[in-house]
Amino acid sequence: MSWSKIEFGNTENIVFFIIPVVIIIILIAGSKKKEEILKKLNLNYENKYRLPAFVLITAAATLIVISLLGPQAFKGYRELKREGLDIYVLFDTSKSMLAEDIKPNRLELGKNIVKRLLDTLEGDRVGFIPFSSDAYIQMPLTDDYELAGMFLKVIDTDMIAGGGTNLAAAINLARSSFTGSAEGDRVILIISDGEEHENSSMEIIKDIRDENIKVFAIDIGTEKGSLIPEYDSRGRPVSYKQDQRGEYVITRLQADSLKKLAEAGGGAYFQASAGGQEINSFLEKISSLKRSQYEARRIRSYTQLYQYFLGPALILVITGYLLLRGVRIGEK
Repeated sequence: MSWSKIEFGNTENIVFFIIPVVIIIILIAGSKKKEEILKKLNLNYENKYRLPAFVLITAAATLIVISLLGPQAFKGYRELKREGLDIYVLFDTSKSMLAEDIKPNRLELGKNIVKRLLDTLEGDRVGFIPFSSDAYIQMPLTDDYELAGMFLKVIDTDMIAGGGTNLAAAINLARSSFTGSAEGDRVILIISDGEEHENSSMEIIKDIRDENIKVFAIDIGTEKGSLIPEYDSRGRPVSYKQDQRGEYVITRLQADSLKKLAEAGGGAYFQASAGGQEINSFLEKISSLKRSQYEARRIRSYTQLYQYFLGPALILVITGYLLLRGVRIGEK
């Protein structure tokens, strides 16, 4: 092992180096205080062991902090074979997703559902395609779930200009964006209230069944429906959406259309809930799908060295403690 190749994996713990400094201050202050008290009582004060004990305890604290930094020695590179599913989340960003028949609203509940999905996935790649009057790839397929979470946060109903819900465009875009061979299954997950105004998705779904693409859908909304809030430039509610006749628009869940799409696409349909049970059901369904082999990733391999610092630290603490005990016994 070459100590020149030492790296630290937890550099955020460097703030703990303040601990040895605090220990030094406390020990010095305590020693001076005790010396003053003993002098006032006309008692002898013996400190020949105290200083070495302070040094040992401080050194032990320093070694412990170094171990917290995650010292590790670079060994070399190794190939990490990867497999998983490619999942495109088609996210409805039409204005009807602002309806509050499900709290906090359809859009935010949908984002919460996808966040739970990101927190659970392991090894699969996920991408986002928002759709309204049109669709575009907001985030290509990635297994970086932290990055995906950042993209998820900015999804809103102002991403695409125009009205309507062109789900067909989103499905077509996902279909053409799946890369690589079709050795494994690919997944389309639709997050929507089911209000599609183009009515051309079913034909596309029938075409993609032979391409190992499975279609799943999670509905957002209620059959009772709700008005659609409108907001000013500062995000404050000012009114509700009206049609050309000046009547308030009520948006209702169109569950049948989503069920038919999922059935035709060889997947499954789920109803959204605040508790997130639909994500568990979705993960159970896709667990049996065939995974694709991804390009192997070359990763760095390390030998952990924290024990070389913790061991001596323990010895120093015990030695320092025994020295301090010896001082107290001598003082008695």
